[in-house]
Amino acid sequence: NHHVRALSRRERVGYTGVHWHRGDLHAGTGLDDALHGVDVVIHCATQAGAGKDVVAARNLIGAARRTGVEHLIYDSIVGIDDIPLPYYKTKLQVEQTLAASGLGHTVLRATQFHELIDGIFRGQRFFPALLAVRGVRFQPIDTRDVAARLVALIDAEPSGRAPDIGGPEIHEHADLGRMYLAAHASSRRVVSLTIPGKIGAGYRSGANLATDNATGTITFQDYLASAA
Repeated sequence: NHHVRALSRRERVGYTGVHWHRGDLHAGTGLDDALHGVDVVIHCATQAGAGKDVVAARNLIGAARRTGVEHLIYDSIVGIDDIPLPYYKTKLQVEQTLAASGLGHTVLRATQFHELIDGIFRGQRFFPALLAVRGVRFQPIDTRDVAARLVALIDAEPSGRAPDIGGPEIHEHADLGRMYLAAHASSRRVVSLTIPGKIGAGYRSGANLATDNATGTITFQDYLASAA
């Protein structure tokens, strides 16, 4: 029972029940028209590059203020406080920008998507062995489960920070690699390497996990089977 709009930099058609608006978060163009009359915004857009997401968030917040948006929901990542990846630092800056904006908002942090774990392994398809990170566990989550939680937040009041969510199972990275190889009938073996420094330490500490809030039922093996 929601009337849905979607924002894109390009002209879009299709998706029954979705009204497309053209705009650019980074340039700040087309946003007021897209947000006019909107109550809730789910902000999932992201772009690689230093500070680009922060600029986009500031432009979106400004447009939300001008048009009277009551609630901005932001999709973020578990562990960005403790894992100093440059992309994570940018995501944390966006969260901080939202917190300082005075705008009603909710931040939902999720663990890594199945597609990310799969993509990292797929990028090694021509390697003689599959590389994994030693001593690191992941709790991959299906994008459909994350989407369901984001939709549920539409009808909730702004909470600042929603409980973090993670997938239904936690596995060593090497074990996920073996699942990937088995799904592709590959005879390659998994070789585990240690990531040094604070980034590796953050992952080994389990900062990327949401052990208290496993969400959904679609496991990494389920994802691999459906992808195949």
